[in-house]
Amino acid sequence: MKLLVLNLPRNFSENDLAKLFKKYGNIKACNLVLDTQTGTSKGFGFVEMALEHEAEIAIKELNGSTVEKKKIRVKAAA
Repeated sequence: MKLLVLNLPRNFSENDLAKLFKKYGNIKACNLVLDTQTGTSKGFGFVEMALEHEAEIAIKELNGSTVEKKKIRVKAAA
């Protein structure tokens, strides 16, 4: 199941994003969306989890949680 993660800290790396989700299950892919000119994070990304029930737990636990003083949003990607 592919998840959309919004309102991430701009200094977050793909490794940081993966660490955040690994405690909820196996991750198949993890991508931050980067600004093409600066190479810095645009503050959102995608995480693909191997099992749907693990992704649902991650959504429940992480949506609305605070990461580096920012309240993140996590939902299923369309």
